[in-house]
Amino acid sequence: MGNIREINSNEIEEAIYKLFLEANINLPCDVHNAIMKAAENEDTEIGKSILCKLDENAIYAKKSKLPICQDTGMAIVFIELGQDVHINGDNLNVAVNNGVRRAYINGSFRKSVVSHPLERKNSGDNTPAVIHTEIIEGNKVKISVSPKGFGSENMSKLKMFNPSVDTGAIVKFVTETVKEAGGNPCPPIIVGVGIGGSFEYSAYLAKKALLREVGDHNHDESYKKLEIEMLDKINKSGVGVQGLGGNNTALWVAVEGYATHIAGLPVAVNISCHATRHASIII
Repeated sequence: MGNIREINSNEIEEAIYKLFLEANINLPCDVHNAIMKAAENEDTEIGKSILCKLDENAIYAKKSKLPICQDTGMAIVFIELGQDVHINGDNLNVAVNNGVRRAYINGSFRKSVVSHPLERKNSGDNTPAVIHTEIIEGNKVKISVSPKGFGSENMSKLKMFNPSVDTGAIVKFVTETVKEAGGNPCPPIIVGVGIGGSFEYSAYLAKKALLREVGDHNHDESYKKLEIEMLDKINKSGVGVQGLGGNNTALWVAVEGYATHIAGLPVAVNISCHATRHASIII
C-alpha cells in the first residue's frame, strides 16, 4: 500500500471547470490536423471548401474564446482515481457537477441538459454530468472530459452479435451504421467502437475510445486491423463531408475491446462529429 495522498474536492472542481472551458473552445490538435489533412486529399470541391471552413472555424474559436460548436454537449467525465487518494470536502460527484455548472455558466455555453428525460425541463446549468469512475493503482487522479453533442450521439448503435459471426459482420455493422447516419452527425466523423464486455460496457468502451488521439492505433493487432479496415470502408461509403459525397466521411476509427461471455459478442458504435472535443489533466 502506498502513501495516502489528500486532495481537496475544490481541486477536482477547479480542474473540471478549466477542462470544460478548454474542451469547448479549443479543438484538440490531433483532430484539427486531421481536418487539414482531409482538406488536402478531398476529391470534391464542395467537400474541400467545407473542410477549409472547419479549419477556419477552429482557429477563430480559439482566437476569440468562443465555442467551436453551438452544441456544447452533455458533459461526459472519465475519472481514473488512484486507490491511495483520499478526497476531502465534497463528494466526488458533487465536485464534478460544481465544476461543470461553473464552466457552462461562466463560459456562456449552451445548457442542453434536461433533468428528466420525459418531462424535458432544462436543468439550467448543463448538470448533471455523466461520470465514469475507475479505481487504479497509485496516488494520482486523471480526469478526462468530453462535451458530447447529440447530433452525433443520436446516430450511435449497439448490437448483440451471435459469437459465431466473423469480423466481416462487425465491419459491416459499423459501416452500415455510418451510412445510415449520413450527414446527420456532421461528418467527417470520428468513430468509437466497443467490442466485448456486456451490453452496457461495450457502449462505455465505444465512448472511451473517442478519447484516443487520431492516429493512435490499438496495440492489439486484431483491433488495429479492424480500425484500418473500418476506416477504409467508411471512407469508401460515399457519405462524405456533411453527407454531400466524397472520400472523407471519417477522420479516424478507434476500437476498444474487453473480455466477454461465451454466449455473446456485444458491439457498440459511438459516433462523434468533426468537433470531437476532449481535454485531460493528471492531478
